[in-house]
Amino acid sequence: MINDGFILVDKPEGWTSFKTDRFVGSLLGTRKVGHLGTLDPFATGLLPVFVGKGLKFLRFCEGFDKGYSCKCIFGAQTDTMDKTGEFISENYPSSSELSELAKTGYGKIHEAFAKVKATKEQLPPAFSAKKIDGVKAYELARKGEMPDLKPAPVTIYSLDITGIEARSKGLAVDFDCLCSKGTYIRTICSDLGAVTGYGAYAESLRRTINGQFSVKDAYTPEKLQKMAEEGDFSFVRDASETITFLPEIKLDPKQTQDIKFGRKIAFPFEVALEGDERIYYRATSEGKLIAVVFPAVENGILTMRIERLYAHD
Repeated sequence: MINDGFILVDKPEGWTSFKTDRFVGSLLGTRKVGHLGTLDPFATGLLPVFVGKGLKFLRFCEGFDKGYSCKCIFGAQTDTMDKTGEFISENYPSSSELSELAKTGYGKIHEAFAKVKATKEQLPPAFSAKKIDGVKAYELARKGEMPDLKPAPVTIYSLDITGIEARSKGLAVDFDCLCSKGTYIRTICSDLGAVTGYGAYAESLRRTINGQFSVKDAYTPEKLQKMAEEGDFSFVRDASETITFLPEIKLDPKQTQDIKFGRKIAFPFEVALEGDERIYYRATSEGKLIAVVFPAVENGILTMRIERLYAHD
């Protein structure tokens, strides 16, 4: 049985990311399974799952940008910032307010989206997997303790409204978002609610993009089960192809020799690093992959560090 590589799963609502791991592991007969980018149980969509020897490539993909489609409800707030939580406030726009919003082309909503898109820092939700001293924030929140969360830098590349619908209670707004790693869509909804004054929460959330992976190429668990029963394991992809998704650094002949012999060389451009974060790049020479590298500060100098060196004749 094939059990090395990665699989693009279209995770259904109600499944945890770890349940998805176990499902894939059972199909392929391995316990060596791990996913890229945890999805909340209420969320659906793209979850890349790496198995067997493919796991060693997972870390190269952890910095990928993400894309989502979300339905945000204006007029209420929940403690989890999504539909699974308890309502902590309700301030639904009245019928006259909804009528006025419609007359203005929902200008107030569009202005809120423009303001939130400019966000450069974001506070993670209390009900999140963000770790504080090794403990997940949601574990503390469920005990009634307030996690000591710090704002983290984020980039929201696009935040586009795709639909607006007035409801008997609230305003439903569909939007697509392309953002950097570590951006919480639930927080975007909460921020949108704060800007408008109505409050807001995420009613549905679907991941559509993870780096160069697309949900269009993902398989539902039902489809995977059927293919496996038929002995068709073509859904398992070669994990080494993920290296081609990394941003490229082209080495000159001297840099190529230096890197092959383990000599330290300066990183070719400036990179903003956060803590111990590693941002991976593929270093090439004349079209050949030489190494996977990452920038690190050594003695005040941004240096190219080797994560993995590839042998060539």
